[in-house]
Amino acid sequence: MIRELLEKSGEWISERLTFFYQPLFNRFLSKETFLYASTGGANTVFDIFLYFIFYNFIFHKELFTFFNIHISPHIAAFLFVFPITFITGFYLAKYVTFTASSLKGRKQLFRYAVSVGGSIILNYLLLKLLVENFKIYPTPSKMITTVIVVIYSFLIQKFFTFKTGKKQLSKATIADD
Repeated sequence: MIRELLEKSGEWISERLTFFYQPLFNRFLSKETFLYASTGGANTVFDIFLYFIFYNFIFHKELFTFFNIHISPHIAAFLFVFPITFITGFYLAKYVTFTASSLKGRKQLFRYAVSVGGSIILNYLLLKLLVENFKIYPTPSKMITTVIVVIYSFLIQKFFTFKTGKKQLSKATIADD
């Protein structure tokens, strides 16, 4: 029942996005790339919004202490926001963007977790570098970091997490034209 609801809501989102895809973007983007950019962009805006709220209003720009471990507020905000956007990102990728994948849901979720592990490492290292070494404010640092991580994420999700077979890929490509 939940799976059916997710599939139906994914179709609903895809239909709404396709309304904008056909007249504006179909000449220079594949439908899959457009859907990824749209859903990934929405999830990214959601991520940055939540990051801003957590950093400024939940952690009040102060160290967060957890069992005698002191975590800088920009890293704490990232750690708390991550599980939320992990779930929304997987849902959007599976049920809106990469629907042609024949991989089982569990395998997709595992691969998604692996790919996101790389995103976490990139996020952490880039945030540490930009905020602590280059002294850039945390929210702009998060935005810069996000651009780099989005490129990595698209490539790994397309060719690893939600990989499609050649026959399925050619069908998806034909449907886009």
